[in-house]
Amino acid sequence: MQAPQHITTDEPVISIKGLYKSFGDLKVLKGVDFTLFKGENVAVLGKSGSGKSVLIKIFVSLLKPDAGEVIVLGKSVTKIDEKELNALRLRIGFSFQSSALYDSMNIYNNLAFPLTMNSKHLTKKEVDHAVEEALDAVGLREKSSRMPADLSGGQRKRIGIARTLILKPEIMLYDEPTSGLDPVTSAEINELINEVQQRYNTSSVIITHDLTCAKSTANRVAMLLDGKFLKTGKFEEVFNSEDEQIKSFYNYNFIQTP
Repeated sequence: MQAPQHITTDEPVISIKGLYKSFGDLKVLKGVDFTLFKGENVAVLGKSGSGKSVLIKIFVSLLKPDAGEVIVLGKSVTKIDEKELNALRLRIGFSFQSSALYDSMNIYNNLAFPLTMNSKHLTKKEVDHAVEEALDAVGLREKSSRMPADLSGGQRKRIGIARTLILKPEIMLYDEPTSGLDPVTSAEINELINEVQQRYNTSSVIITHDLTCAKSTANRVAMLLDGKFLKTGKFEEVFNSEDEQIKSFYNYNFIQTP
């Protein structure tokens, strides 16, 4: 299996300091600090309800923090206006857990839609080339005329990633990319995440509770427990721990792969 590429830069593309977020009396994030460096994959691990998905929604201002600093690609997402925010979002790819494809459109139109909406000057030939390139990147070039309902779960995940890649994002946010997939298909998606990192030089946050996914794709993992990052580092550094919370999470979740 292809490994995540080695990172040599210390240039931050996301920097979070003192982040707090509550929903009523439920305190989800309790003073989170986090950094994503240019070109690296970071897997954010945690139990269901630990705030993983809340965190990446704050990155793109789909949710507002109660307190804290959120700097993405040099912009403070809590301080910029709507025009600047929309421009920033075009530089960030969001791969949803559900793939978020339009069931009424074939695969070509699913991919062409965000491109034509955001780059109205492109010719038909340029759109065709971009769609072809994105489908080629995920290994599904021959599926252009198919409908989403005709595809397997793994293929829909791939198409969802392709639709995100078509705008050439600098940052990729993956929300539970292997959720609901069998082990073989999950391994294929993990491989694709690494291929995307190398082909597009993306910086990625991978939200997951799947330790095989984290071990396969991440340069670093960050363990989110009880509203804070308990430990961050390489997979082996984080899980070579005597902390009972980390050991419990590992023992419950991890499935050893060859």
